[in-house]
Amino acid sequence: MSASTSIPSKQVSLKPTAGFCVKTVTLDDNKHGLKGLKVFVNIAWDVQVPAPPPGSEESIQRAMKGHDDDQLTGDDWFVPVIVSEPRPDVDKAGKPSLVFDCIYNKSLKSRVLRDPDLKLFLVELALQRIEIQFGIVLSRTIGTPNIVSKGTLAPRTATIPSIDYAKPEVPTSSTTKPLIEEITPDSDQILQPLSWTWRKDGDALQVRILVRDLTHKLVQETALDLEPRRIILSVSTMPSYSLDVDMTLSDAELISRYPQSDVLSLKRQRPFLVDSATSEWRVAERVLILNA
Repeated sequence: MSASTSIPSKQVSLKPTAGFCVKTVTLDDNKHGLKGLKVFVNIAWDVQVPAPPPGSEESIQRAMKGHDDDQLTGDDWFVPVIVSEPRPDVDKAGKPSLVFDCIYNKSLKSRVLRDPDLKLFLVELALQRIEIQFGIVLSRTIGTPNIVSKGTLAPRTATIPSIDYAKPEVPTSSTTKPLIEEITPDSDQILQPLSWTWRKDGDALQVRILVRDLTHKLVQETALDLEPRRIILSVSTMPSYSLDVDMTLSDAELISRYPQSDVLSLKRQRPFLVDSATSEWRVAERVLILNA
């Protein structure tokens, strides 16, 4: 699936309001060169951040408890979050620290106030997003300073999908189409040169890239580049046959680029094991299978 197939996006202005603040420390900080650096995470709210999709209580509890991604269904629930760039600050003792703002839709605020499990879930999700986007490892020993935010929550802009997760279009037929649909290679629905799905295959993460009109000649013209958090596929003679799945992007950006994929669930997995990764072209099936 190429970026040209993405759903419309829009730029919005955010004026987040403070929710609560937690603090932790870095265990391994390759980005900033410090280990044991104190990190403050401001959990904040804004109505402009996409809301979670509608979900049953069962799907919400399954997401909060960390369900088995091999059992994904159309009822799966997720929470978009926008993470700020880190900004330097100091703690009460005057020692250097970093501050991140993690902004969720304001609709979550009321439940957080009465549901400690959801509060812990949002904290863990925030820590995971910071780790993925900025290449640091954070301790799960969490402190709760007696402040609603570390520093001032500054206004900012963000690019988000132009859709309303909370009010999806009501299906007109009696059969509900799943939110996540795997498109098989022989389906007439393959309108774009590339589409993809993923699943767990034992200890490996397996990504299946479906390539329309795949030939042996096309394979020879194709370059595959794998990074710990990114897949890049390109064909030198056919620019439309390109794929760039960059899981360091925000949830909103990934949903905008790949609305028909389960990209957020893949983003929540461990990094790809680049050194031991394998790939296999199956021309008859029109598919590239990547195991990493």
